[in-house]
Amino acid sequence: MKKNAYLILSVMMVITMILTSCGKPKATNPGLAMEQAKVAAQFFTDADYADSLKQMKMAPLNPADPIYLQYLIDNPTDISKFPQYAEFAKKQAPYNVCFSNAGVNNPWRVVGYIDMREQVEQLRAEGLVKNFYHLDAQGNDAKQIADIQDIINTPGKCDILIVASNTSEALTPMVEKACAVMPVVQFDRYAQTDCPVVSERTIGGYAFGITGAQFVVDNLPKGGNVLAFRILPGVDVLEQRWGAARKIFEANPQFNIVGVEFVAYDSFKASTVVSDYLAKYKTIDAVWMDAGGTAVTILEAFKDAGAPYPKVMVGEDQEDYLQYWQKNKLTAIAPTFPTFQWRTAVLSAVMFLQGKTVQHHWIMPQPEITNANLAKYIDTTMPPLHYALCGCEDMTNYPAAWQKPDINKYKDVP
Repeated sequence: MKKNAYLILSVMMVITMILTSCGKPKATNPGLAMEQAKVAAQFFTDADYADSLKQMKMAPLNPADPIYLQYLIDNPTDISKFPQYAEFAKKQAPYNVCFSNAGVNNPWRVVGYIDMREQVEQLRAEGLVKNFYHLDAQGNDAKQIADIQDIINTPGKCDILIVASNTSEALTPMVEKACAVMPVVQFDRYAQTDCPVVSERTIGGYAFGITGAQFVVDNLPKGGNVLAFRILPGVDVLEQRWGAARKIFEANPQFNIVGVEFVAYDSFKASTVVSDYLAKYKTIDAVWMDAGGTAVTILEAFKDAGAPYPKVMVGEDQEDYLQYWQKNKLTAIAPTFPTFQWRTAVLSAVMFLQGKTVQHHWIMPQPEITNANLAKYIDTTMPPLHYALCGCEDMTNYPAAWQKPDINKYKDVP
């Protein structure tokens, strides 16, 4: 009798375990164990994370200047501090500027490129720039390395070189090689070297990641499922965005990070990821993104699946997302990596050649868009993938050049 009772009890326990396992997956942060959730250690340090937290609280030291010339830390330099560039200091305007670009292969880079080229046109009108050679690496490290080598092999073509690295580590040796023969300005994605005369961007990836992840933590009920989207590995600012977010999520185990997925800017991939995770987890309560190009696609995927929108949404400052957020009254935020830094790159390059003071590490403000200031950044006359923090409103051809973006109309040699 006792044996039968024991057998029945054992069977009941097994059945209970099976039924329990069929329910909603438990909050064990499976996403953080994924290969895609790893952070490239060479791009992330706790010290830089702490510095970014401090910078997020700083006000610009030159608030009277336009935002694209503001800086948070005084780190002045000028061409006289670089005796190796004495011959370049003798040059007179108009200057020949070269730009080695990771690519114009996503909406953020298109808007930034137009910012830059429109600034070049204004500098040409002022007699400060003659030729502006754009070398598009098309997202290919090998091509960008070859492009820069060609510049080095053609002395006299460029008075200064601007670089936005495709991937940070791969471009470092070539950027250092270029620094040996000409002044270099880097922005956006940095090579891992301090040899450029100016390294400029807004606070950067850490601030982007912190802003979005902290918003999730502050607004999501305990136990919520979080799905994270990344675009590319191996790029310093992107590794820092996710690294900062991961640090915050790890410190808040009350949430369930169900997945971390690379989708590039591929709408089909992003939509498929949403469908797959909804099928597996039934509910996705928050979405964190390291770049917002597919934010509306992701939100539409929830709608198409008949699922409620995420309780918390982290996107970026492109117009389609901002307008979708406002229309649907989402609990949302837009961390930014403003495209105005593209025009700062050209301006700082010309200022350096003129002998003016520039910032060696030029750290600019990085505003965030919240429900409180959302209306300020919505412009229904702009294309869906226009980035609101373009800092371009004071330019000669605004708004027309951004309303009908055409990256092929600009001439390197006038």
